[in-house]
Amino acid sequence: MKHTAKSVGNIIKVTRESLGITQHDLAMTSGTGRRFIIDLEHGKDTSQLGKTLTVINTLGIKIELIAPIINREE
Repeated sequence: MKHTAKSVGNIIKVTRESLGITQHDLAMTSGTGRRFIIDLEHGKDTSQLGKTLTVINTLGIKIELIAPIINREE
């Protein structure tokens, strides 16, 4: 599945809501601002990667990155 800023934001929002956490509380526990959480959940393309990863880790969301296999002649 190819993710977009919008799909990642939606996963964050659904997870936060299912855990009963407010945007304010998530901002406080992740060291970000509420405005950042709002923008992130709305899929803002320019959200900072480092802060986004902090929010994802705070919520316990798991990410799996798989690099393509590259054949190199050595």
